[in-house]
Amino acid sequence: MAEGLLKSTHSDLYDVYSAGTDPGTLNQFAVKVLDEVKVDISMNQSKSLKEFEGVEFDYVVTVCGGEGESCPFFPGGKNYIHQSFEDPAVFDGDGDEIITVFRRVRDEIGEWIKETF
Repeated sequence: MAEGLLKSTHSDLYDVYSAGTDPGTLNQFAVKVLDEVKVDISMNQSKSLKEFEGVEFDYVVTVCGGEGESCPFFPGGKNYIHQSFEDPAVFDGDGDEIITVFRRVRDEIGEWIKETF
């Protein structure tokens, strides 16, 4: 979600890439809640950090590290920015509860992006 939101507001300033330690399939709840704010990530793909080994970045932004979660270190960044957010993908509940958590985290990330970038 952070990649989509940052691209939608600052693609004129930054080339934005997203990757994780355990890439999987694109979460359809993330697709839905971003579509609600006119951000289309439906064609995005989950990527591994390994795809970017050896690449230098001006900034490495991490948004992991919610309760009980740790963030991997990604070498290659000149500057590091970090903010922890709850991982809505691990929330256990029914569909309405899950979508509510995704919306809340989407909004928190959006506000953080406005304040930080």
